[in-house]
Amino acid sequence: MLVQTAQGIAPDGLPYQVVTLSNRKGMSIQVMDWGATWMSCKVPVQNELREVLIGCEIEHYQVQNAYFGATVGRYANRIANGQFSLKGKEFSLTTNQNLHHLHGGVIGFDKQRWLIKKCGESAVSFKLFSPDGDQGFQGNLEVTVTYYLTEENCVEIVFDAISDKDTPLNLTNHAYFNLVDAIHGVDIRSHFLSLNANYYLPVDMEGIPNSPLTALQETSFDFRHLKPIAQDFLQDDQVIVKGYDHAFLLNKTNNQEPSAVLRASDNSLTMQVWTSQPALQLYTGNFLGGNPARNSGTYQDYSGVALESQALPDTPNHPEWWKYGGMTKANEKYHHWTRFQFL
Repeated sequence: MLVQTAQGIAPDGLPYQVVTLSNRKGMSIQVMDWGATWMSCKVPVQNELREVLIGCEIEHYQVQNAYFGATVGRYANRIANGQFSLKGKEFSLTTNQNLHHLHGGVIGFDKQRWLIKKCGESAVSFKLFSPDGDQGFQGNLEVTVTYYLTEENCVEIVFDAISDKDTPLNLTNHAYFNLVDAIHGVDIRSHFLSLNANYYLPVDMEGIPNSPLTALQETSFDFRHLKPIAQDFLQDDQVIVKGYDHAFLLNKTNNQEPSAVLRASDNSLTMQVWTSQPALQLYTGNFLGGNPARNSGTYQDYSGVALESQALPDTPNHPEWWKYGGMTKANEKYHHWTRFQFL
């Protein structure tokens, strides 16, 4: 474990704090306190360390707009028109994607300084306090995010939170993966992907759900068996959002099967995703183009794929989905985890 004060000054006028965790197999990850962000993930592959996370130089995190590796909250994904009703009370949230609330709003958790709560050889915890009224949400909320790196080359991210009032709550990590070349961001559509899901959510051109949960059999959204991402790309209603940017309702198998499997196009590396969350947002980096890259250039669209474990988008406006999570009661403990296993 190594804690460093990094070069560059965050928006709050203080330097970034970066934590490096490593294991005996040589794998290492880096996370920083600004946005509790997962910055780097280097995995031993064929006798070398391969960077598998899309990211940028630390001074460019302020200008990138893709949420690179950030902890996202209070509500990941979109809330339509930045509005919802809860127990007869109307709430208006800050809006940052046209009229909609995206990934926590104008000053979401990704744009705040988290406190390093605990740091050890194989884990680091970050803590954040979100006051009542933050971005329009009610309730004083305490959040802890813990990153673990195991000796089995597994990264586990655990989210714990509690609010003193009922509130929408949907936390995720927004990492983008490229198992072949995350430095330059080669096109990830040649990667292979499978998802343990039978239903997905159709969306309109702004990413707002516009239909009920829909069976994916015999559609381009059918990833029940490993296939190239490019195989059915830009078919069905993918066209209106330039690719996949859709939520999939996961099959719950008591962790007997992974929720997702991502495999490099040359079969050199596989990542399994396991999670307690009810859904997963597949985003193929449709609008990554122009964001700063690690090599001082810029990424192109489709340079990385995000597999965001979470509740369904716009759940506050869909009581029929509350059973899948996304709404937390006062003083009820929120606890979710996601594991990324590299093989």
